[in-house]
Amino acid sequence: MAYLTTQGGQPVLILKEGTSRSRGKEAQRNNLLAARIVAETIKTTLGPRGMDKMLIDSLGDITITNDGAAILDEIDVEHPAAKMMVEVAKTQDDMVGDGTTTVVVLSGELLKKAEELLEQNIHPTVIVSGYRKASQKAMEVLEKIAVPVNLEDRETLKNVAMTSMRSKAVGTAREHLAEIAIDAVKQIAEKRGDKTIADIDNIQVIKKEGKSLLDTELVRGVILDKEVVHAGMPKRIENAKIALINAPLEVEKTEFSAEIRIRDPTQMKAFLDQETKILKEMVEKIAATGANVLICQKGIDDMAQHFLAKKGILAVRRAKESDMEKLSRATGGRVVTNIDGLKPEDLGQAALVEEKKVGDDKMVFVQGCKDPRSVSLLIRAGLERMVDEAERAMNDALSVVADVIEKNKIVAGGGAVEAEIAKELRKYASKVGGREQLAITAFADAMEVIPKTLADNAGLESIDILVNLRAEHEKDNGQFMGVDVFSGEITNMYEKGVVEPVSVKEQAVKSAAEAASMILRIDDVIAASKPKEEEKPPSGPGGGMY
Repeated sequence: MAYLTTQGGQPVLILKEGTSRSRGKEAQRNNLLAARIVAETIKTTLGPRGMDKMLIDSLGDITITNDGAAILDEIDVEHPAAKMMVEVAKTQDDMVGDGTTTVVVLSGELLKKAEELLEQNIHPTVIVSGYRKASQKAMEVLEKIAVPVNLEDRETLKNVAMTSMRSKAVGTAREHLAEIAIDAVKQIAEKRGDKTIADIDNIQVIKKEGKSLLDTELVRGVILDKEVVHAGMPKRIENAKIALINAPLEVEKTEFSAEIRIRDPTQMKAFLDQETKILKEMVEKIAATGANVLICQKGIDDMAQHFLAKKGILAVRRAKESDMEKLSRATGGRVVTNIDGLKPEDLGQAALVEEKKVGDDKMVFVQGCKDPRSVSLLIRAGLERMVDEAERAMNDALSVVADVIEKNKIVAGGGAVEAEIAKELRKYASKVGGREQLAITAFADAMEVIPKTLADNAGLESIDILVNLRAEHEKDNGQFMGVDVFSGEITNMYEKGVVEPVSVKEQAVKSAAEAASMILRIDDVIAASKPKEEEKPPSGPGGGMY
């Protein structure tokens, strides 16, 4: 309970009973510590030699991963400052799809360096101002050292995809997955004005246990996690003409209660025949357009299924709305909401529509579309945990290829870009002067946590690595020199093919600086009291307690 005391010694209550408050140095210290603990937790997962985390939720489900966003999403963080670190990782994942561990480790190191400055009585706003200037300067450095990419240069795109998957447990299948990622993203990329947009939401990812990672395949079309509705329908149709309908093939029930009095058995037959006639007419209208495949978002009546089967039409019902949109983009068909309005030009086209058994489930593959604007990936692996990790690796690969297509510039990985930014920031700090230069130097030191952590995770001597790395960056063309964690040498990472999209690094530096600045500016934490749990009724027979 927080209160003030008047001159007469009378307390004036300000906050509700049970409210806790920490302020000043104590509040800052708690926030910095909580955020840094989150960073330390996932630090060991950074890089190709990083380790994995096993996360077990309250239901006992296991997740094994070293993906920063996935780890932070799974662990139930309580402290508000730590929650901000989770948000930073989520933002990084949503915006560029990779670099989630980098951004959290960088945020933690910026806070660690800030804490050292706070102990020297440097005001938080001075540190925040210095960090902001350092962040802007880092953006300029990134723009200067970034190398333009020719989007037809498949080898470079493959290196970008493989770099993003290097820390994932996909092993020998990395190259196969990278090739698939490039094909998928290039297929769905589209020009809008003078920009190229690659929205990876148009790439459907289906996971199924069984076979191996090398059996993961790209389907130029859409996979429906449904089966053909009627046993009498064909299971395979070539040169498919596909009707996409968002309307039920059922006789609609009346909105109000109605009563029909039938006095004669022939009237009963006429009533039932009319229902059959309506369904038959619906099927006739679909068949008249030349459609031989029907994908319906709503239900299909049993009688309608019978008529469709007689016409030799393959039908799928209750398809998801998102799948209908993807089918429209892939086949060139139009989703129709009224069967009467269906015309031959509304039909989509595919070379093959086929029901296949994948694992224990039957699925309908719509494939061989002419120029699909939506494609599907079927991820296979022998273990459920492996399928999940392969999906996360694939998501990273798709994201970085899309990043390069949207902004076709790359930088060297292996800590090379961070070491170059640190070098430039140290030069810049001396020009700024005042106390802010200490914050800019601290930002430069923090940037070097990435090569240092890569070295630590590989079991190398990080101090020696940093000294050698700084020396190499002082030379001409030193901006490409990074840590080769396998040989333990300082190498030209660009020539090694370890490259990353510049947009991933830009987002990581901006987000880390913003998160650190926001946490630093807090000097008072007021936590509302939690509502008391309602008293439980007494247990035992008769309500009494033993």
